[in-house]
Amino acid sequence: MNKIVIMTAAILSLSLASFAQDWTWDKAHSQLNFGITHLTINEIDGTFTSVDAKLTASKEDLTDAQIQLTADVNSINTGNDQRNTHLKSPDFFDAAQFGTLTFKSTSFQKVSDKNYKLSGDLSFHGVTKPVVLDVVYNGTVVNPMSKKTVAGFKITGTIKRSDFGIAPSFPVAALSDEVKLNANAEFVKN
Repeated sequence: MNKIVIMTAAILSLSLASFAQDWTWDKAHSQLNFGITHLTINEIDGTFTSVDAKLTASKEDLTDAQIQLTADVNSINTGNDQRNTHLKSPDFFDAAQFGTLTFKSTSFQKVSDKNYKLSGDLSFHGVTKPVVLDVVYNGTVVNPMSKKTVAGFKITGTIKRSDFGIAPSFPVAALSDEVKLNANAEFVKN
């Protein structure tokens, strides 16, 4: 009897896994951005230009979505070469030692119509912390050129640089502790 139960459970697990669909970050139509306040009066924005991400889900409303993202810290771009170089230095991200930023979701919960809460572990600068991000799921369409299904998301949230040991010698009067995260993401169904 136990063998039958185990076999049934294994078959159900395989069946459910076969319904899971993989989606890939569309590099040409997605951005991972951040903003930090400088001297308490102005926000400086930046982006990571080298990002890979994958979304896996079996439910149509994506409430079982699992998301993994990796960004190359050396790809940071704020529109100013001197600032980019400084941000890669040990004063900030220390990209030579900590060259990768990763996010791995732990849950994707629907809050209302198109609004979700994305929880997960953010790792960079040698530190991993749980974060909760707000997501607006903009829906899916079929791209008329590629004929592939594409899903769109607006993701926002705030982290503290002090939680990750970023720029500890810079007071909040120079750089805010809070860093705004902002991603516009298109995922293409594989």
